[in-house]
Amino acid sequence: MESQLFLLSSRWRLRRLLLLLSSVAALSGARSPAAAAGRSCADTRQVYSEKGYSTNNAPVTQISGEHLRLCPQDYTCCSSQMEETLGLQSERDFLKAIEENSQFLQTTFTQRHRRFDEFFRELIDLSEKSMNQMFTKTYGLLFTQNAHIFQELFVELRRYYSGSSVSLAEVLSDFWSRLVERVFSLVNPQYQFSEEYLECVSKHAEQLQPFGDMPRKLRVQVSRAFIAARSLSQGLATGRDIVNKATKLTADPECVRGLMRQWYCPLCRGVPYLQPCHPLCLNVMKGCLANQADLDTEWNNFIDALYLVSEKLEGPFNMELAAESIAVKVSEAIMYMQENSVSVSSKVFQGCGTPKPSPARSKRSPKESGGSRRPFRTYTPEEKPTTAASTNLDRLVTELKERLRPMTGFWVSLPQTICNDEKLAADVTNSERCWNGQTRGRYLPDVTGDGLVSQINNPEVEVDISRPDVRTRQLIMELRVATNKLKHALSGQDMDFMDSERSRHHYFMQTSMHFLKSFPLVTGEEGSGSGGEDHERYNDDWPDYSPPHSKPPQITPPNTGKSPRGREKNGPKWNRNNSKTRVPSAASLLPFPLLPLFSLPFMVTVAPMWR
Repeated sequence: MESQLFLLSSRWRLRRLLLLLSSVAALSGARSPAAAAGRSCADTRQVYSEKGYSTNNAPVTQISGEHLRLCPQDYTCCSSQMEETLGLQSERDFLKAIEENSQFLQTTFTQRHRRFDEFFRELIDLSEKSMNQMFTKTYGLLFTQNAHIFQELFVELRRYYSGSSVSLAEVLSDFWSRLVERVFSLVNPQYQFSEEYLECVSKHAEQLQPFGDMPRKLRVQVSRAFIAARSLSQGLATGRDIVNKATKLTADPECVRGLMRQWYCPLCRGVPYLQPCHPLCLNVMKGCLANQADLDTEWNNFIDALYLVSEKLEGPFNMELAAESIAVKVSEAIMYMQENSVSVSSKVFQGCGTPKPSPARSKRSPKESGGSRRPFRTYTPEEKPTTAASTNLDRLVTELKERLRPMTGFWVSLPQTICNDEKLAADVTNSERCWNGQTRGRYLPDVTGDGLVSQINNPEVEVDISRPDVRTRQLIMELRVATNKLKHALSGQDMDFMDSERSRHHYFMQTSMHFLKSFPLVTGEEGSGSGGEDHERYNDDWPDYSPPHSKPPQITPPNTGKSPRGREKNGPKWNRNNSKTRVPSAASLLPFPLLPLFSLPFMVTVAPMWR
């Protein structure tokens, strides 16, 4: 009897224990296989249908998940076909999220590039139009007859801005050489000048300074403004292309697995409205965007350089002021030469020889050769004119800088930006009622770092850190090149021409040293010199700067034999004399500071002509 009572008591206790365990299991969400297999998939079928997919192959109740490849192989509401379809959908959702979050970048670079490009081109057009109108009123027929000189200047300026391999220094030097020939002829109508004589004048214009300091001032102002303008325009275009390339990516299989597990495995589990935990989303996104995060350093440098160049454009490298100053400085240069025509002509006659008188032609005063000098209007900031686009440079730069600031750190913060979307992940404060990759509950693994190398321990996406993405490395190099161009533009230098200038200087120096070896009396110290390019100092030329007075120029008389003119070798003057060529002497290959050393006997012969 006692043994039976003990047995009944033991069974009752066991039953209570089983009931307690089942209650705990029920409270914790655990279900028996039979209960799980019979659970309805109505919510899953509804969400699946709302996405535009047929529910013909969708289970009505949960089935065994042994066929699943991406989601946990528990009881599921997804067939193999549904899992494959949702895997592709997760990739599309991922690419859509990237596109939506990068739309600000794409729109900004595209629109800003278009507006700046239209503005800069219109400034050049307005500058040329303004010069034509002013010079036509001021100089009348004389300008009309020589308008091609000014037209060629603006053609070359447009070519440079458009990206052609054009040296601004050579363009402006060529313009002043052509102009000095025409103005010198006009202020001396009593003489007739041969082509070789005018070549002698233009060849030594830099020594004579017939236009005063205006050519240097114009070169500094125009070069820096055009270099900055072109660099900014090209930089905005580069930013647009970089964003377009970086966002046109495809998710690899490991990334798709992670995307599916966080976004659509809850749907297959029968809890379609359960969002992934925020840390889970971060790990998946950091794994999928590991290569894009490596753009961060060079991208930030690029954005900073764009910002600084835009600031320079509204300051000392102002494109509006430079475009407006072309007509003003050219007019002042012409007036300077007219006012100093006697002194300039006297030096030219001493150096290049006395020209032949012009037959049957009366002398005319330089002041009578054109109209009166007209003042050029300047504007206050409040009344600064706008272009056809109804804007000005200050406004454009201000708008650009406001849009550049949020771009810093874009790529490294992109996972956080995507996961902050309430449609894609649970709120960061909701750490318990979210999908942790297996079921509802807290996500325990740590969030991994940024970049490719940091993904070595990513628990959600397996990333091969030994194989960097080739396209991303190419984008990094493109960003570095664009950043270097912008940084050189900050100092008024065009990187496209720096390498070629260094190569030419190196060639000249090597040739000079080889030539000096044949002169034992000349020591290396006497023959040494910088030979480098004379870069203008920033604070010397803004807004005004006068260089120290140079020594009286020494001009080489024109060669009696006709020689082709290098700067017109494509024109009729070159074709006219192309049968006669001149072999350059070894001294002509020397840097300028060495030339007086070897030309001393010749200079002694010429010097009396300047007395």
